[in-house]
Amino acid sequence: MGAFDFEVIERSLRYLFFDGMAFTLKLTAMAALGGIFFGTLLAMMRLSSHKWLSRPATAYVNLMRSVPLLLVIFWFYFLVPFIGGWITGSGRPIQVGGFASSVITFIMFEAAYYSEIMRAGIQSIPRGQVWAGYALGLDYWQSMGNIVLPQAFRNMLPILLTQTIILFQDTSLVYVLSITDFLGAASKIAQRDGRLVEMYTFAALVYFVVSIALSYCVKRLQRRIAIVR
Repeated sequence: MGAFDFEVIERSLRYLFFDGMAFTLKLTAMAALGGIFFGTLLAMMRLSSHKWLSRPATAYVNLMRSVPLLLVIFWFYFLVPFIGGWITGSGRPIQVGGFASSVITFIMFEAAYYSEIMRAGIQSIPRGQVWAGYALGLDYWQSMGNIVLPQAFRNMLPILLTQTIILFQDTSLVYVLSITDFLGAASKIAQRDGRLVEMYTFAALVYFVVSIALSYCVKRLQRRIAIVR
């Protein structure tokens, strides 16, 4: 440890957290909110009795869960601009950008995983509560929105947050697009100063501490929810 340069970490803290970690947290929040929203819609489609809704949703979820996230990132970033240009008839790739590409990619990918969590939450609610909603004059969407989904979210909240922690870790993959997330910022400093050991060790330690702290909070929340039940 005598050759370990702590000063390079100290000098880079502002850049690492104000630029890198800020982007990572922003991407995590946007992908989580979008993923939960579209994941809930996918879950309701999968549980629908209409095959024209359930089959496409099932195919989408199975596809996304069978493809590596890194491949989806590359596919969207490099291929979709050409597809967009072909659809619009412009003859040239449309400009998507690294940030928009990463946000859309993570929302698309995480929606498949959040949908399975929400599907389990919806199925955990007794079917009789839906029929009770019908008896009160509510239609299907009103029963889901006012009776089923609030309970499903409460039941699945710890698992949803656990998946969000995994999402926080997965956002480090955007460094392959040269985006300055936390790992990307650490990588740039490591390459610039030739201090790979220090920067990658520090980045791993930060991810470890944040993930452990969030996991502890999720466990406490899970105990409180269990007591309420």
